[in-house]
Amino acid sequence: MGASKKRLTEGSVLSDDRPHVKTTPITEDRTYKIHCGDCLEIMRSMPDNCIDLIVTSPPYADARTHTYGGISPDDYVDWFKERAEEMYRILKPTGSFVLNIKEKAVEGERHTYVLDLILSMKREVGFRWVEEYIWHKTTAAPGKWKYRFRDAWERIIHFSKTSSVKMNQDAVKVPIGNWTEARLKNMSKNDRERRNSGTRSGIGRKISAWEGKKRVYPSNVLHKSPVAHNTGHSAPFPDWLPDFFIKLFTDEGDIVLDPFSGSGTTFRVAAQLGRTPIGIEINPEYIKGNSLLAL
Repeated sequence: MGASKKRLTEGSVLSDDRPHVKTTPITEDRTYKIHCGDCLEIMRSMPDNCIDLIVTSPPYADARTHTYGGISPDDYVDWFKERAEEMYRILKPTGSFVLNIKEKAVEGERHTYVLDLILSMKREVGFRWVEEYIWHKTTAAPGKWKYRFRDAWERIIHFSKTSSVKMNQDAVKVPIGNWTEARLKNMSKNDRERRNSGTRSGIGRKISAWEGKKRVYPSNVLHKSPVAHNTGHSAPFPDWLPDFFIKLFTDEGDIVLDPFSGSGTTFRVAAQLGRTPIGIEINPEYIKGNSLLAL
């Protein structure tokens, strides 16, 4: 890592919500490490406004009980809110918090704890609910329930502290696809003009704007496999997930935190992308003997 490890120096950030908010450098002894302990206590020891991106997937309600003990859906919002308040405090004004989570079914219906959590994050903690991405699991495991089909999607929620969010949209462009070959071959006059929606919403489209483009911005539906390589953990991240959001919301050298590090996918991917990773994991077995630092 040596030469790639940069000294962290941050200046003042101007945002519309909190003008002249001064960011606080985090000491180098905190970075490039997965800290063992409860993320609540470890985040409490971090300075204000020091993290550029938090990307994580916490233990889901009543899930992975053999790994983390399990948190009841009825208690989940209170449990997470306390930690979210620390995440809000340490996140920079231009930073983002990306949360991968999914509600579970209880007695034949979906529990509302994720919806309640989103509202709590916005109304009580103070986060802005910027966007919600749908992760469509292209190779979801088969299953059968009396009133539901197999679970093939999860939420990925984007929160921020202010409306001045760092976002590098060009960094995550995707191939436009073969559909343009037939659609753009014989365009009408209407295709070459901006056509506004008949609902007067102000939304319009101009088909000819796609001409000559090889790569375009993705949608907020991410069609990706859940297959992951960190098989020592009960619920590992696939590499593409932190990769996409780290490229989208950070620059090289920025600080990326995963407070529920697990097998360390976010930590490893952040380091590979030239960012400054910090991990927190309560289970020492996932840290012990981990080769994440040997990049």
